[in-house]
Amino acid sequence: MEEFVRPTSEKAPTAEAAKKQKALLDRMSRIEGQLRGIRKMIEQDTYCDDVINQIEASRSALKSVQLVLLDNHIKHCVKAQLQQGEDEVIEEVLKTVKRLTK
Repeated sequence: MEEFVRPTSEKAPTAEAAKKQKALLDRMSRIEGQLRGIRKMIEQDTYCDDVINQIEASRSALKSVQLVLLDNHIKHCVKAQLQQGEDEVIEEVLKTVKRLTK
């Protein structure tokens, strides 16, 4: 995956990186739409199991975005920090992974 989050770099994003970032933002827009739909379902007193299923679908979509971001973070941000001798980033990543696996 091309870099699209660049906290330690000043270089401009590549066309591929911009495309991937747009794809993530598009996913987030769909998730926002799902959440608005869930709210409407609750307002309309929709059958609880249907609402629960939609909530789970939204959670799954968010988890997917989260994993893409973690992948990018490790491949680019963490790699760059390690190359600069910033070994403390390992602890940061371990804490993040532990949080995600709870």
